Amino acid sequence: MKSYHDYINRYAALLDEARSIQPGTAEPPIRPSQVHSSCALLFAPHPDDESIIGALALRLLKETGCRIINVAVTLGSHHTRRAARKAELENACRYLGFELVHPLESGLEHINPTARDEGTGEWMDAVLRIRSLLRKYSPDLLILPHANDWNSTHIGTHHLVMDALRESGLISCRLVETEFWHPMEEPNIMIESSPEDVAELVTAISFHLGEIERNPYHLALPSWMHDNVRRGAEHLGGQGGEIPAFHFATLYRIRQWHDRMVSRITPATPFIPAQQNIQTLLNP
Repeated sequence: MKSYHDYINRYAALLDEARSIQPGTAEPPIRPSQVHSSCALLFAPHPDDESIIGALALRLLKETGCRIINVAVTLGSHHTRRAARKAELENACRYLGFELVHPLESGLEHINPTARDEGTGEWMDAVLRIRSLLRKYSPDLLILPHANDWNSTHIGTHHLVMDALRESGLISCRLVETEFWHPMEEPNIMIESSPEDVAELVTAISFHLGEIERNPYHLALPSWMHDNVRRGAEHLGGQGGEIPAFHFATLYRIRQWHDRMVSRITPATPFIPAQQNIQTLLNP
C-alpha cells in the first residue's frame, strides 16, 4: 500500500467483498464450561442490541465466567416480524453464549417516555415484570441504554429498568450504561475489543437476517467501534492526551447502585485494553 488512495480503495473493496459472506450460518464457538460466580442482566431494547452493545458482556463471559442473561425488552414494532425476530434473537444469543429471557413472550409494548409519563397500565405491568426479573436473578451488574440514547424505545428501556430497580429491593449492583443512537455526554470507560471479539459480535448480528437484508449494518460495526476510539480517547483522556493504541472499543458509563441511590464511580483507568482481565468492573 503506497498511498491513501490505495487505502480507501482497498477499504471499499473489502466492504463490498464482505457482503458475499453468508450471514446467520456460523456455528457457536466452543466455550469452556465455567461455574458462574456473578450474573449480569443485559437489557436489549430491540433484538440485535444485545450484539451491537454486547462487547462488555462478551468479555465478562469469556474472562470471568459471568452469567450473561439477555433480557429481550421488545421484539420490535412490526407485529408480522416478531416471530421471526424472536427466532433470530435466539440464534444470536446461542452463538454468543448469552442466556435469553422474555419479560413477555410476545414482547413488551410501548416502552417509551410517553407511556411512562402517562402512567399507563402497560407501563406499570412492564415495571412489575422487570422488577420480578431483578428479584429472581439478583444481578451483580445491569447493562442498559443511557437516558438520552435518542431512540424512544432505548430511552424507555433506561427508565423502565431504573423504575423497576427502585421497586426491586436490590441493595447493590453495578450499572453500566450503553450508547448507540446518541453518544453519552459523560462516559467514564473505554473497553477495547479484540479482533476475535469484534468478529463474534458481527457474526451474532448477522443472525438477525430480516434486519440486515434491508441494511447490512453488521458490516459497519468495526467502523463504529474504531470511531469510538477516536472520539473516546480525548473525551476520557483529556484534550491532547495520549491516545490508546486500540483498534476497536466501546464506550460505557459505569456507576454504582447502592441503597436506592446511584453514585458516580471513577475507574482506576478509563481505558481497559483487550489483554487486561475485566474482573475489576464487577467489584463494588
